[in-house]
Amino acid sequence: MLNKEAKIYIAGHRGLVGSAIVKNLESRGYTNLVYRTHKELDLTNPTDVATFFEVEKPSYVILAAAKVGGIVANNTYRADFIYENLMIQNNVIHQSHIHGVQKLLFLGSTCIYPKNCPQPMKEDYLLTDTLEYTNEPYAIAKIAGIKMCESYNLQYGTNFISVMPTNLYGPNDNFDLEKSHVLPALIRKMHLGKALENNDWNTIAKDLNALPIEGVNGNSSENDILAVLDKYGIKRKNDTIYLEIWGSGKPMREFLWSEDMADACVFLMEQRDFKDCYSQDTKEVRNTHINIGTGVDITIKDLAELIQQKINFKGELYFNTEKPDGTLKKLTDPSKLHDLGWKHTVSLSQGIEQVYSWYTAKN
Repeated sequence: MLNKEAKIYIAGHRGLVGSAIVKNLESRGYTNLVYRTHKELDLTNPTDVATFFEVEKPSYVILAAAKVGGIVANNTYRADFIYENLMIQNNVIHQSHIHGVQKLLFLGSTCIYPKNCPQPMKEDYLLTDTLEYTNEPYAIAKIAGIKMCESYNLQYGTNFISVMPTNLYGPNDNFDLEKSHVLPALIRKMHLGKALENNDWNTIAKDLNALPIEGVNGNSSENDILAVLDKYGIKRKNDTIYLEIWGSGKPMREFLWSEDMADACVFLMEQRDFKDCYSQDTKEVRNTHINIGTGVDITIKDLAELIQQKINFKGELYFNTEKPDGTLKKLTDPSKLHDLGWKHTVSLSQGIEQVYSWYTAKN
């Protein structure tokens, strides 16, 4: 167990992942949590990171900071994604070794697995085939982080653990329709669609004032609002609202409540060590990372209909088959995590209700 007063540095504390971990730690009575915003500490700068560790001397580190984005950003800014993520990891992991950090948790993503990976994806499938092209630079950076933790553990006896969460959703998610992932995007689109079908312009204005879309906010004209909603697939035709969804709706995706993910991370920090992450009988220590997932997936069509039901949006769902589907199935095998003693508790149905309540309270 960790000392409740031990200093824990959470890198990336404002994001979906980091904020959930902070909340979990605080709920368990940890009182000495350390954070820095990006303006306060540039994790890509080796000198700044070294100075931070020298001054703060954290006992434990949770590395949730990363440059992240959707498929367009990953493919467009390939150099930025590999450079910034490698620099963040290299600096934080290396300084954790230099300054004797007792345990570090490194967070990656299941995009590390091959494009045509066997399903469900086991940890042993890492580096067995070609990566998906659009996010290859990001995935390679995360794979390097896994191997860096392994290598420091094997050479220096450090206690660095790597975890790879599946698709996450929850409080502090990204609901920007230009950049958000499928689940938060569907929630916001149906929230706006429901308001539009009810002619509830106050709700629409409140939402757009909190999160403008391409500069359009609640003070914009109705025509401008309708135009930008139409551009993002929320279309009013006569008395019916049509909501466009890219692809056929057939691809299957796995979703994990972010606070469940955080609970798994803190469980591993408290209860498990690097030595628990691989067979002690092996001569070659590989694939020591741990999948964090549910082992349950759902089609995009069924996901959309579930969100529609929870939000009580009465409009029509339209699947635009001229748009790409992406990978048809991407499911983690969480058996290793289950064997280590942790399993998720929040169902997708419960999670959608909770994140929609959070979203409407905040926006």
